[in-house]
Amino acid sequence: MIIRLREEAATDLHAILSYLSERNPQGADSVHRAIQASIEAIRSQSFASERTDDLRVRAKVVRRYPYKIFYEIVGDRWIEILHIRHTARRPWAGKQG
Repeated sequence: MIIRLREEAATDLHAILSYLSERNPQGADSVHRAIQASIEAIRSQSFASERTDDLRVRAKVVRRYPYKIFYEIVGDRWIEILHIRHTARRPWAGKQG
């Protein structure tokens, strides 16, 4: 499956890593690796993550860190990463457009 990060997800990832890098560069690297590993797990086991209230969207919990990756399986070739967020933030309202 081909992974595509929506602009919102890429912005989320950049903001997460920028915030962490200012405080703990090694921690930011660890979180980045964990997020990348979760994205690879989504690629290989795309139907394994829990569904959200929007049945087209699934959420993968990042192992060891309090982040969730929201994604949609598009056809039989694409996975679109919609959003990446810290679990302490208020719940995500769903995909935008």
